[in-house]
Amino acid sequence: MYSFALSAAALLASTLLPTALAQTHTACNPLNTTGCPDMAALGGNSTFDFTKDWNPDVWVQMNQGSVEHIDNHTDFIVQFQGDSPTVLSSFYIFFGRVEIVMKAAPGQGIVSSAILQSECLDEIDWEFLGTNTTHALTNYFGKGNTTDYTRGKDFRMKSAPQDDYHNYTIDWTKERIQWYIDDEMVRELKYADALGGKNYPQTPMNVRLGAWSGGDVDNNNKYTVEWAGGPTDFKKAPFTMSVQTVYVQDYTTAKEYNWDDMDASGDWQKVGVVKLADNEKSATLQEIEKPHGVKNRWGALSQTAKIAIIASIAGVVAIIAAVILFCCIKQRRAGRREYAAYQANLDKEATDLIQHKEQWQSSHAASRSSRYARI
Repeated sequence: MYSFALSAAALLASTLLPTALAQTHTACNPLNTTGCPDMAALGGNSTFDFTKDWNPDVWVQMNQGSVEHIDNHTDFIVQFQGDSPTVLSSFYIFFGRVEIVMKAAPGQGIVSSAILQSECLDEIDWEFLGTNTTHALTNYFGKGNTTDYTRGKDFRMKSAPQDDYHNYTIDWTKERIQWYIDDEMVRELKYADALGGKNYPQTPMNVRLGAWSGGDVDNNNKYTVEWAGGPTDFKKAPFTMSVQTVYVQDYTTAKEYNWDDMDASGDWQKVGVVKLADNEKSATLQEIEKPHGVKNRWGALSQTAKIAIIASIAGVVAIIAAVILFCCIKQRRAGRREYAAYQANLDKEATDLIQHKEQWQSSHAASRSSRYARI
């Protein structure tokens, strides 16, 4: 059975990896390892609003670098060498559609990316180079095969990806992959055209969003630096990629996926699918629908519940105020009694002093009279 905690622990392992590799890494490759953990399925569709705080149980932040919610977007900020701010979905889709409304980061050597990737290292990419203001790059990989770098194709934009928000879409089925820019299809890859299907991405993937410096000369080889547009001058940082919304649809209605029957082929028919029962929602969708954060949890309450909570709080405050008032009155009365006792004691001491003085005066007068009588 899948757990969000297990997924987060597995994903966090990638924080120890080099900059570029950390965004496209698998913690357990089922093609050559047994016992890889099950994957939570989205099992439906959802729109994730990155203009607000995102649920950290659904989107896991990875790697060095800052991911900040600012106004009407979430920023992925490359500030220093080694920065590779990334968020990964804790859920997976087994064929589906992903739409990302985003603005790429500017800057020489800076790469912005929106990627689907599986634990088998199947991959479908949108990538944007910081100094390329006219084109967006599409790419794909099957089972981590990087022997051929001719699969990448770029497409002209109507406006610079660094200046404006655009909708970048991937629509993925077992027969074909389509890439769209602002609802216009710019590329299609058919199963047979990917080395007869051997290099066709076909295993459950999660969504990975992030920015990194391909021009970081201390963390990348010269070919990566050249591809990214040249060395990055970090004195010109920060370099910021911004995301507004992400829509994800899982074309398989499942609660989870597993690798129980997977072999080295990486064939989609070897993927285990645990189906949802009628009217059942996946654990992922249930988690997504749960409000997170104090503000959102309060907003999700019914008006009756809000009134009851406010009334309860008011009642508690009233009780506390009454207790404090009672204590104050009691203390005040006790103070009055103590003051009265103190004053009575002073009066007694004053009376005793007067009596003592009178006795002394009487004794002194008698002594003088006796002395005069003898004279």
